[in-house]
Amino acid sequence: MGILLRKVIRSRSRFMTTGNRRLLSRMFYLDTWRLFVGLCFHTMLKCLFLLLLCITSCQHDDTSQSRTLTFWCSNNAGEITFAREFTERWQRSRPDKPLRYQPIPEGQSSEEIILASVVGKTTPDIYANMWQGNVEMYAKAKVLVPLDTLKGFREFITARCDSAIIREITSSDGHIYQVPWKVNPFLLVCNTRVLGALKGEGPPYTYSTYIDAGRQLKRDHDGDGYVNQWLGYTEVKAIWYQRLFNFYPLYLAASKGAPLLTKGSRGRQRAAFNNKYAVEVFRFLQTLYKENYFAKERLSATRDPFLAGRIATQFTGPYTVEFLNKYKDPDLEYASFPMPVPDGHTGPVYTYGDPKNIVIFNTCRDPQAAWEFVRTLVDEPGDLRLLELTNQFPSRINLDTNPYFASFLTKHPGLQPFAKQTEYIKGVDNSEVIVEIFDIISQEYEACVIFNKKTPESAIADAAKAVDVLLGN
Repeated sequence: MGILLRKVIRSRSRFMTTGNRRLLSRMFYLDTWRLFVGLCFHTMLKCLFLLLLCITSCQHDDTSQSRTLTFWCSNNAGEITFAREFTERWQRSRPDKPLRYQPIPEGQSSEEIILASVVGKTTPDIYANMWQGNVEMYAKAKVLVPLDTLKGFREFITARCDSAIIREITSSDGHIYQVPWKVNPFLLVCNTRVLGALKGEGPPYTYSTYIDAGRQLKRDHDGDGYVNQWLGYTEVKAIWYQRLFNFYPLYLAASKGAPLLTKGSRGRQRAAFNNKYAVEVFRFLQTLYKENYFAKERLSATRDPFLAGRIATQFTGPYTVEFLNKYKDPDLEYASFPMPVPDGHTGPVYTYGDPKNIVIFNTCRDPQAAWEFVRTLVDEPGDLRLLELTNQFPSRINLDTNPYFASFLTKHPGLQPFAKQTEYIKGVDNSEVIVEIFDIISQEYEACVIFNKKTPESAIADAAKAVDVLLGN
């Protein structure tokens, strides 16, 4: 499959836009990655192809269905309920603009399903759950509707988001192709009873106080020579998206929200993370693993280690709160705090917000009607309903002080720290190769942080050099 895609890219490159070449290149990248981890991606793609043929046939056989707007949502239970409720409400108020919802088809990842639908020209009209980092690639491929060309969008976006978020979601061509929808800020969730029994400072932590807590907490309970109680755990696999949940939120916290990329003298993007903040994050995490304060074994394959008492802290999002409240033992006490920061850090502590947004594909026959439906999802009643059904936060300014959401947050005190954190969150840089950039960082992360084969300085410098090569510098 990889060889075939390479041939297609090479043979058609003269006749394709840069964006489309990116799409095919991304498909080759994903295919190579799947082969590396031993999954049968070729078989999956054939199944997807048959599915797309079926969908296309259905659309061609039923001309009335082709006039119906199609809305794809995530396939988790809360968001399916959300999509159903708002679709039914729309159908009652706007019978002249029929719309149906559908959970995104099953696959190894939603990214692959969307890629396949773009290439097969079977995209939905509306998709709610697009990772912010993917939007620029699709924008450059000219498969998304520029939302700022639709009536009412500019007024909406300036009321919903501050100027920093608007800059973050604006494409390199000056248009906006995504509606900021939901965020899941990453914080440090702590077992306060266990940590409160230690000497020294408790949370919120600096690097040195966090490492000191790890020194005190590390245990070999059964005396077999192997540690079986740690301070924390974060996924060790060298897969690009795992760095969004350990390196990246710590980098944002240390740097006060600094970007990974910046514009160079020739107008091209270049690496901006070869700095003391990234080096400090690598050294901090390297120390945690080297001293056995963090587990290197894959605890994610066992019973939840936080509930089991094998770890006392975890980097996680607000969705964890409901899970902990449902399954924790009565004596487990926990609280959420900002991410650890370098000693001497002053000012706000940023983190990764894990934003998922809404897009309209250019296969949509009525973009204005699609946008009017989307507006019902992201007004205050829509945002509150999202909170109630999913415990995921709407991407909007002043969330924690808005009286409309006060009653919900009062009833859910465990979510209040995450609501406050929404004021200081970041997404990812606008780059059509952001996945490849995180993959480069992930390879150096593995060599330095996990296996201690490189110094933090050399690992970050090598990652920055590789990113500059990728970006054509």
